[in-house]
Amino acid sequence: MNKTSKTDWKRLAEMDDEAIDTSDIAELDDDFFQKAELRVPAKQPVTLRIDEDVLVWFKAQGKGYQTRINKLLRQYMESQDARR
Repeated sequence: MNKTSKTDWKRLAEMDDEAIDTSDIAELDDDFFQKAELRVPAKQPVTLRIDEDVLVWFKAQGKGYQTRINKLLRQYMESQDARR
């Protein structure tokens, strides 16, 4: 991230939910959820050649290492799109 957040995360984490002002956020009613669609991008199996130590490190993080690699690639992709 290029910009530092100005949010006081520590203070926010210590607040009770009732103390957080959400008046500027629209309520999501049943109608919203009836019309909502979950769109998950299709996965495409690929053969990817990466350095052995990188793969070992990801696998050492436990189950779901491929999903974590995908999330990191997506974050990079989106950060590059935002620059344009």
